[in-house]
Amino acid sequence: MPEITSRRGLLFGTAAVSAGVLLAGCTSNESGDEPASNDQPAADDKPGKQVTIGFAGPQADHGWLNAINDNAKSRAKKYKDVTLEITEGSNDTAQQIGQIETLINKKVDVLVVLPADGKALTQVGLQAMRAGIPVVNLDRIFNSPQAYRCWIGGDNYGMGLNAGHYIGEKLKDKKGARVIELAGLDNLELTKQRTQGFDAALKNYPNIKKVARQAAEFTVESGQAKMSQLLQAQSNFDALWNHDDDQGVGALRAIEQAGRDDFLMVGGAGALSAMQAIESDNSVLKATVLYPPTMAASAIDLARALGQGKGVGGLAEFEIPASLTLYSAVVDKANVKQYLPTGFK
Repeated sequence: MPEITSRRGLLFGTAAVSAGVLLAGCTSNESGDEPASNDQPAADDKPGKQVTIGFAGPQADHGWLNAINDNAKSRAKKYKDVTLEITEGSNDTAQQIGQIETLINKKVDVLVVLPADGKALTQVGLQAMRAGIPVVNLDRIFNSPQAYRCWIGGDNYGMGLNAGHYIGEKLKDKKGARVIELAGLDNLELTKQRTQGFDAALKNYPNIKKVARQAAEFTVESGQAKMSQLLQAQSNFDALWNHDDDQGVGALRAIEQAGRDDFLMVGGAGALSAMQAIESDNSVLKATVLYPPTMAASAIDLARALGQGKGVGGLAEFEIPASLTLYSAVVDKANVKQYLPTGFK
């Protein structure tokens, strides 16, 4: 899972839709008879200059990370003018640095990097930029803005904020409402940000009190074990905010085993299994807050625009933005059909 995504760049309405819409039409930087403007976009889906994009990410040991790789690959295949050089991925920082250095030596046109550790890989990002290879830093952020040309990622604080507001609106008329939280790994900054956002949202609902919080480990097994502990400790509550849909599979098992159906559950990230459960509406899971892996597809779009010297359609500037923060949309039964294609396994 992502580690540090505290940057606040441009906020676009819906993560899976907005970035794609804005990146669908690019404005050329090349001079012509008239200056380019935001009402004269060049069609970005038309083949242009050939661009080789190097993609380096961590090991796909989580459903979300696997979806990141799949989104990058599928997006690159849509462009006849893009060649994707993708590494195997590694959680070993030294190995990932070596993989990125290999891509630098191959003289790829642009690099897209989701670092296993943003701090540890900052130097290799700087190395690429100094070699004249622009870097699109995906999600986990490098320590220095000099190590990347553009950052694109999710909004962990926004996830918690939107989960809190969704639950708050559902319980705003209930006196003495009680909520609990099943968090992720507490040593990760993202977990702290999700909790901070959730707590901030709940302050808008004075009738709601958070009565318990338990940290899990983003795995099915930990979700089941920690949820069992919460259920034993809390016999009465009205809502559960679960940070991650993978660990949510285990949480739902514990809930079913306990025979509980007296509360609503909101998940996080946007797994396909969660969306299918929301669509079926036969469990306590009523919504999930997105941390969209489609950001990898948008990173390919940004890298292609960089390689071809283009900007982003819909914006007046000639260049792509320095940062893009994707919106953490809430998916429930009302809109789940729209988002099902973005769900990851």
